Amino acid sequence: MSGPVLAVDQGTSATKALVVCPERGVIGAATAPVRPRHLPGGRVEVDPAELLGSVLDAGARALAEAGEPVVAAGLANQGETVLAWDPVTGTPLTDAIVWQDRRAAGICAELAPHADELLALTGLPLDPYFAAPKMAWIRRHLTRDGVVTTSDAWLAHRLTGAFVTDAATASRTQLLDLDTVDWSPRALELYGLGDETPPQVVDVAGEFGEITAFGGAPVPLTGLLVDQQASLLAHGVTEPGAAKCTYGTGAFLLAHTGDRPRRGSSGLVSCVAWRLAGRGTDYCLDGQVYAAASAVRWLTDLGVLSGPDALDAVGRSVPDSGGVTFVPALSGLAAPWWRGDARGTLTGLGLDSGPGHLVRALCDGIAAQVVALADAAADDLGAPLASLRVDGGLTRSELLMQTQADLLQLPVEVSALPDTTALGAAAAARLGLDPSLTLKDVVAGGPPARVHEPRIDAAQAQERLARFRAAVDRAS
Repeated sequence: MSGPVLAVDQGTSATKALVVCPERGVIGAATAPVRPRHLPGGRVEVDPAELLGSVLDAGARALAEAGEPVVAAGLANQGETVLAWDPVTGTPLTDAIVWQDRRAAGICAELAPHADELLALTGLPLDPYFAAPKMAWIRRHLTRDGVVTTSDAWLAHRLTGAFVTDAATASRTQLLDLDTVDWSPRALELYGLGDETPPQVVDVAGEFGEITAFGGAPVPLTGLLVDQQASLLAHGVTEPGAAKCTYGTGAFLLAHTGDRPRRGSSGLVSCVAWRLAGRGTDYCLDGQVYAAASAVRWLTDLGVLSGPDALDAVGRSVPDSGGVTFVPALSGLAAPWWRGDARGTLTGLGLDSGPGHLVRALCDGIAAQVVALADAAADDLGAPLASLRVDGGLTRSELLMQTQADLLQLPVEVSALPDTTALGAAAAARLGLDPSLTLKDVVAGGPPARVHEPRIDAAQAQERLARFRAAVDRAS
């Protein structure tokens, strides 16, 4: 069955919905805001009702704009955000603890003697970024009632009544055995979650239930895929050797590794890219920059910028950072350092330092972290990356993307598709609707909107990277 599909990307600061037609492209689109609360002690929470409301609002408006029925729906989710809820009524029992939240650091510290075992089992290092520590924290401090899951399982239940999570999202919990692609009894035991009833781990494409909340005929939910893997799929990175980076609230670099998990020593996360019926499991390496657009928002809140759209104008008011170095560890440092205790630092300031220098230093700081991820991926893959495909709101900044190309010393290909995560969810939905389709059949492809080539030489890039790395070593 062909026809348009509804694709929903439930993200950290917004939910985007697209109605995607295989012949005509995007025929309906809408965005609904999400407002997480940033609290003292590194806590980040959001009202679950706001997550669901944003899905229903954006979905309904995208469908209204399209003006025609859809044949299926796909849902992408923000991965490591968790909550407890009543499996009978679907009522939330806690707020949702967002992936950026650091409150479970103490639980990770307790489990430090088991860090190597958990890494071998799940492919993930001990860090409160992942879902399992937050789940354990909820059970210790908030409630023993109901079930505790990632937000996708709750959203899927509220939309269809199903109790499922896709294999890629499950691989981001630190509770999934990466080799069997099923829940690990040992990991559940270590986190004190052995008595829990986790959702069924399903393929990213299939028949998961029907959505009636949008009115009209029921819409089958046939695609479920965590956000970064959805973006990887939309970029067409379906074979080993290529990588993409999404610049949103954070920045996330993923590299496809084939049909076997790679547990390298570089500090990158090894996880499921997707699992498809009859085609097995694909894996990827994943590296994270916790603060990208959120760091731009921080400068905006301080009055340095009037908003994200001012990034280039302010940054180009000066030729360089003027010796200012910014380590934007505003939520700690993720891969390859895994230093949740790190704090953001600004060094090299003088009386002549102005807004433009801070913006240039921020662009250097974000780009230098992505370079560290690309270098780590190359080490684990045994070969350097040839280029980097990029997407996300911050790719509108030509200054940041040029900085990325300069420091990476590789071409940076900016996607012509503005909403790759939603498009990946659409691709998964189409595969679930028609299993005879191939990955190439459902990926839009096409040339990049623009390509940034390096404009400085390798020696200059290394000098700037060395300054950043020295600042990271001093950050605490």
